[in-house]
Amino acid sequence: MKNYNKLINPKKYQVFLFVCPGNIPFNFASHPWFVLNKKGNISRWEVLFRKKIRKESWGHLYKNFFPPFRGIEIFPFLQKYSWKRKFLGYIEGDKNSSAYKAIKFIEKTKDKYPYNHKYFLTGPNSNTYAQWVLDNFPEFRVKLPCNSFGKNYK
Repeated sequence: MKNYNKLINPKKYQVFLFVCPGNIPFNFASHPWFVLNKKGNISRWEVLFRKKIRKESWGHLYKNFFPPFRGIEIFPFLQKYSWKRKFLGYIEGDKNSSAYKAIKFIEKTKDKYPYNHKYFLTGPNSNTYAQWVLDNFPEFRVKLPCNSFGKNYK
């Protein structure tokens, strides 16, 4: 599917997971991110190697650094070119669902994720973050790709 906006249901709570290659020269590894839909209110959550102070950043954790469905830059800091994304899956539901609980969990990661201020290529990194969220919601039933280095960081 090329237009992921068609998956957005403004009457539901949804959590989407996407991946794309990492920035060159680390494009052999994957980079994941979550797109949250709170009944039409869309946000993107991910961990990035850069640590910039932005309105919605907490160390290496960012909300809405990139547009929701766009891959990260092919070349770091050059936003003209970005990787194509790969859709891994999603969960959805109402206010009593796992999707709603996952959204609340992800929104609180700014205070609860233990590695907001640490980043290494082998972990903790973006894959560590995504796996940490998935480990808390096994009903999501999505697995990160084998090239998600850092997903097993403990």
